[in-house]
Amino acid sequence: MDKPSDSIELQVNGESKTCPPGTALPIFLNQVGLNPKLVAVEYNGEILVRALWASTILKANDRLEIVTIVGGG
Repeated sequence: MDKPSDSIELQVNGESKTCPPGTALPIFLNQVGLNPKLVAVEYNGEILVRALWASTILKANDRLEIVTIVGGG
């Protein structure tokens, strides 16, 4: 069995980012300093329903577009 790599590479808002293999989406959002409650996520071209975030494990070459939700009035 191959030894797992220390990190995988992702595209996040057009920039290269890395995270450990097996990282769940909410953990990654915290690692990059985002509050999961205040963002919307497009995962590999599709809006990802929040109910699926915890079970979404990031893989090498995944593409994320993360948009911060801004309140106002």
